[in-house]
Parts: sequence; C-alpha cells; structure tokens
Amino acid sequence: MIVRALIADDERLLREQLQARLNESWPELELVGMARDGLEAVELADALRPDVVFLDIRMPGLTGIEAARDIVDLDDWRGELVFVTAYDEYAVTAFEQGAVDYLLKPVERSRLDVTVARLKSRLQAWRAGASAGLAGPTTQSSSDRSDALVETLQQLQRQMHSQQAAGHASAPKLQWLQCSTGNSVKLIAVDDVLFFRSDEKYTRLQLIGSEALIRTPIRELAMQLDEQRFWQIHRSTVVNLSAIATVQRNESGRQRVHLKNHREVLEVSRSYGNLFRHQ
Repeated sequence: MIVRALIADDERLLREQLQARLNESWPELELVGMARDGLEAVELADALRPDVVFLDIRMPGLTGIEAARDIVDLDDWRGELVFVTAYDEYAVTAFEQGAVDYLLKPVERSRLDVTVARLKSRLQAWRAGASAGLAGPTTQSSSDRSDALVETLQQLQRQMHSQQAAGHASAPKLQWLQCSTGNSVKLIAVDDVLFFRSDEKYTRLQLIGSEALIRTPIRELAMQLDEQRFWQIHRSTVVNLSAIATVQRNESGRQRVHLKNHREVLEVSRSYGNLFRHQ
C-alpha cells in the first residue's frame, strides 16, 4: 500500500528528526513535501493531496490547528491528520474522539510505532471501502468521520484561544478602531463594522457605504472583539452578528452569509459551519 505524507514544522531540525523517525518506523512511506509554516502546509496539501499530514501545532502564519481546518475544508479531502506538539494538555483533552492522532515532542520511536499502526489500519479500511463502493469503514460513515474531525479541530481551536485570551482577561473588549487616512486619524466604532476580512498585509473593515484598512492581523483582532457580537466564520472573515440578514446554503451545500446593508456575500468555511447548524 503506497502512502504519501507531508510534514509541516517551522523548525528545520524537527522536520528532519521526524523524517528520520518515520524512515525507521514506516520505511515504505513516501514523503512528498515539507512545509515551513501553516500557510505553506495548506498550499502543499492542496497541491500534493498527501494521505497523511503531520502538523506542528504552534507555527507562524497559521497555527497547525488553523492549517488543519483549512486542509479539511479543501474539496474532496480524504487524508489523515497527525498533530506534533510539545504540550501534553492537547493530548489529554483534545483527541478523545479519535478523529486525529498526536505525537509529543521529542517524538519517541515506540509512540510513533503506535501512530503508524493506527494510520495504516485507517487508510487500509478507507481504501477497502472505496474499492467496494462504500463511503468508508463500516463502523463509521464518511460524514460521521468528517463531523468528528471538525468537532475535534474546533475543540482544539477553543482551547488554544482560551489560553491566548487568558493573558487578555482583564482587558476590556475593543470598542473603537483607529484608521489612518493621509495625515489624519479616523475613529471607527466597532459596532459600525459589518465584517472584518483579511486583505494581504491589512484587515479590511467594511462599513455601510465605505471601507477602511488597519494593520492589525485578523487573528489578533478576533481575540479583542466581543465573541457574543462578532463571530469568526472563516479564517479570513469575522462578521458582526447584528449585520446578518440570512444564512443560506448554495447548491454544493456551502453556507453563505447575506448581510442587511451590503451586497457582498460571505462564505462560511465548513470548519465553522456548526455555528449556524441550528439556525
């Protein structure tokens, strides 16, 4: 059984160490790529479509969890995910559903052997199901596995955000934003923003009839906003709940947010789809 893998870690020595360990535990595994950060991991996963992606949890650009959510959101994604982390709290609390596997740094041969055995079993079951015209193993449907995987990633994301927010617990939620326009500074009330969208090096603020740009990354901005009034619906988009008119599904089942006072339609990433599941 030919299995293709991708390794993503921002530390070159750790990438090479994991590669060496995999050569010992899984010599027939074909390593098709190495990514240096989360963004590159998503790009390579899309281009190469590996069977297994090994993701460091803490990487620049996109964290391993954020990269995993984007990878899972790729059309026709069927691969397996393994997180590599130095923080055992993730192993304890976030992998109970078994939708993903994990390795603790430094990676030990005995633990890697267990992960390799699990991956081989899952991949063999999925390929057997596919060749028989089934959705997957008889014990778990494709949709059930996808739901479990998305829920696990959401749990991981919440855990990471709660840790990051702990340092900002005493800070009040953002009420005003400062935007430079030429030689002047404009103050914008957060409540007036319909949505925030990542725009290369900037974050775009969409208002009724106008827009503005700020340099604050959307990941940092999202942690400063009131989560009761602003929801992140995509890696690059945070929407003001009071600005939403309807949430509709298109022909492919993707959710789309329609706004009350703006024509632009916002895409809801599949990994954030549960936000409107019961709406």
